[in-house]
Amino acid sequence: MSINKKNILVFPCGSEIGLEIYRSLKWSAHFSIIGASSVDDHGRFVYEQYLGEFPFVTDKAFIPYCKEIVANWHIDAIFPANDLTNAYLKRHEQEIGCMVLGSCLETVEICLSKHLMYSALKDIIPVPELFPSLDQINQYPVFGKKDIGHSSIGTKKLDNRHLAEEYISNTDGALICEYLPGEEYTVDCFTDKNGSLLFYGVRIRERVSNGISVHTIPYPDDKGEFSRMVNRINETIHFRGAWFAQFKRKSDGTPCLLEIAARLGGSSSLFRPLGINFALLTVFDAFGYDVSIVHNNGKVEMDRALDNMFKLDTHFSEVFVDFDDCLCIDKHFVNPELIAFLFQCLNDDKRLTLLTHHDQNISESLSLLRLSGLFDRIIQIDRTKKKSDYIDNSDSIFIDDSFAERRDVSDALGIPVFGTDMIRCLLKI
Repeated sequence: MSINKKNILVFPCGSEIGLEIYRSLKWSAHFSIIGASSVDDHGRFVYEQYLGEFPFVTDKAFIPYCKEIVANWHIDAIFPANDLTNAYLKRHEQEIGCMVLGSCLETVEICLSKHLMYSALKDIIPVPELFPSLDQINQYPVFGKKDIGHSSIGTKKLDNRHLAEEYISNTDGALICEYLPGEEYTVDCFTDKNGSLLFYGVRIRERVSNGISVHTIPYPDDKGEFSRMVNRINETIHFRGAWFAQFKRKSDGTPCLLEIAARLGGSSSLFRPLGINFALLTVFDAFGYDVSIVHNNGKVEMDRALDNMFKLDTHFSEVFVDFDDCLCIDKHFVNPELIAFLFQCLNDDKRLTLLTHHDQNISESLSLLRLSGLFDRIIQIDRTKKKSDYIDNSDSIFIDDSFAERRDVSDALGIPVFGTDMIRCLLKI
C-alpha cells in the first residue's frame, strides 16, 4: 500500500531547532521534508531538498514568495524553527495558504512576550517580580532581559543601579526583574489536539554554550513540583504540539518561571531515545491523528558539539574498496561508517567492487561478517600485484587504508582516492 506523503517545509532549517526537526522526521515514511533558509548555513548541507535565498520574514517580499513556494512545492504544512518566525507565520497563516504547525496565534503571541507571559500566569504559578521603575528596587542584584528574546541572548545580571540604568538605555524592550540564584531547568512538553498534556520531561542544562544547552540530563521530578507547574500552564494557555518551559529556583528553592516557548526545544532530543519524538508527534497530531507515547525505561544523557558535514564535487559510478583494515577492522569487526557509505552507494545505483589482497578465502571471510552478496564483483589478487592494474573504470573512486596503495592508484589513474579517515566526508547523513 503506497503512502501519500505530506510535504513539510522547515524554516529556517539551519537553526538548532530546524536541525532537530530534520533528525526527527527524516526517516518517516509519512512525511517529505524540505528545508528553507534566508541565509545559507548548515541546513544546506543536511537537507536533501533545500531552498536557499528565502526572503527574511522582515522583508515585504516574504509572504508572496512563501505563497509561491507553498503552491509550487505542494506544501502541506510549515514547521517554524524559531520564535519570531513562528509568530510571523501564524499571523499570516490564512494568507500563506497552508497549515503552520504548533499552537494558535494567541498562545504564540503570549509566549513571545515575557511581559504577556508573566501577566497571564502570575496568579497561577510563581513568576519573577518585575520592576517597572528602578525606584521600586530595594535590593540588588536584579536581572535584565529583553521582553521579546530567546535563550540567554541579551540577558544580564545587574549588580547596581548604574548598570541597570545603562542596560535600559542600551536594550530595546528591556525588562528588569527579580534575580533568581538557583539551578535552571527546562521542561519539554507535548500537548495533543484535545488539550491533554501527554508528556513532560524535566532536564538540567549542565553546560550551556551561546544560550544552547550542550550537555543535558533528565531530572527526576520526584516531588511533582514541575508536573504541577506545567499542568497549570497547560490549563491556562492553550498549547498544541511541542512546547517547553524554563524554570529557575528562587533563593528559598521554589521553582520560578523564566520563559515558555510554543515550539520544541533544540535539546528536547534528549528524550528521543526514550521514545518521545516531539517533532513527529507534533506533525501527526496536526493532521488529526490520535497520538500516544511508548516510554522506554533507562538512563540517558546528551552532549552536543560542532559537527561536520561535507559537499564534495565528486562524481562516480563505481566504488573500488579494500577489505583488510579498511572494511574489516582487526580481522573481526566491520567498519560501520564504511558500510553506511556502501549502502548509500547502493541506494544511488552505484556499482560496488571489492578489490583486495586478502590471503584467505574472501567469500568465507565476507560470510563470517555477514557481508555476502554486498558486492557486484570481487577481485582478489596476490600481494605482488598492483591494485591500479585492476581498476577498469575511470569513472570510479578508490577506498583503501594504505597510503601507498592510494598514491599508486592516484598517480596511475588520476581518480579520487580516500582513506578510512575520509569516509565521513562522503556520507550524506
